Amino acid sequence: MERQAMSIRDVMTSPAIGRRNGLVFLADPHGRPSRVPGNLPGLLDGPREEVIVPAMEARRTDHRRWAIVLAAGSGTRLQALARDRSGTAVPKQFCSLSGARTLLGDALLRARRVVPAKNVVVVVAAQHREWWESELGDSPRENVIVQPENRGTASGILLPLLSILERDRTARVALLPSDHFVLEEPVLARALRQALKEACDDQVALLGITPDRAETEYGWIVPATRDAVARVTTFVEKPAWTDAQSCLRSGGLWNSFILAAQAASLLELFAQRVPDLVAAFMEAFRAEDRRQALVDLYARLESVDFSRAVLQGSEPSLRVHVVSPCGWTDLGTPERVEQCVNGLRSRRPTSPRRRSLNAPVNLRQLLQEQTAYTPRSSRHVL
Repeated sequence: MERQAMSIRDVMTSPAIGRRNGLVFLADPHGRPSRVPGNLPGLLDGPREEVIVPAMEARRTDHRRWAIVLAAGSGTRLQALARDRSGTAVPKQFCSLSGARTLLGDALLRARRVVPAKNVVVVVAAQHREWWESELGDSPRENVIVQPENRGTASGILLPLLSILERDRTARVALLPSDHFVLEEPVLARALRQALKEACDDQVALLGITPDRAETEYGWIVPATRDAVARVTTFVEKPAWTDAQSCLRSGGLWNSFILAAQAASLLELFAQRVPDLVAAFMEAFRAEDRRQALVDLYARLESVDFSRAVLQGSEPSLRVHVVSPCGWTDLGTPERVEQCVNGLRSRRPTSPRRRSLNAPVNLRQLLQEQTAYTPRSSRHVL
């Protein structure tokens, strides 16, 4: 009798049974060669064949907690503000609020608060190399995932997700943007650690920030209840003022775009929502020359937004963890940057982090001149 097709989780959790030319052949839990998952339409146009995953040179790890830091965006909303002295727009994740650590540097520390440092993976774009190369110089080479081009957040998450699953098939992953600011880092870290600890087989956990106002420029998550962990009812993207007030009154939370999940569960969510995208990436991963296959793939990919294409419509598989007020902002507009810096100036420094961020920043001049630069650190100042 013909064997039933395996799911993605079956494939990704299968033990390796042999190597040939640096390739790992996967087997199912019964030791039989695994085949392409039958729940991915279009994965192969021809007959079914064995799934082959290139072996990684990096050591495998028993640590199950991983983080993906997203740093491939172009920061288009702040391009008028974040420019160097030559007038070149600098993506905001490579900018600083103080002339010291960049927002990407903040995000890396944020990730290391919840997972081992060696398990922090950063995804960047090739065209931004001049800004990230030196900052990520101390990161393990295999932990810096370079996209040939930026093709939206769905591809920007799927590529490092597959890379992690290749190295640790039982991984739990935290997803963190690199262009946010958090005033009370321990509050967010506790919530993210708890979400990772409680990651379930069939659920993806989102972190919802407790709001202090009816914000119209943020996305909102509407939970089913006001419990600390609740089912997601719906998403509301940048609502009108009256709708934002309704979200606030009904217990809505700001969508931080930070999440935690078992890596295999997150991949299954991708497979359900964007099967063609998953099929294309898995095809590239099986190619003899993976690097060139990915370059070719990105050349023809369209931009796909993770929130719209994957999360929206997947509400039954999502849970939201409530995060207490922690001074979170996505720094998405010059006005929010100004509010953030002014708020930092008004606080009395009580830790090394706050002392560095409390250094004088002439934001008013920056907004007028559209640019500021710190030669000693070669980092751009917001």
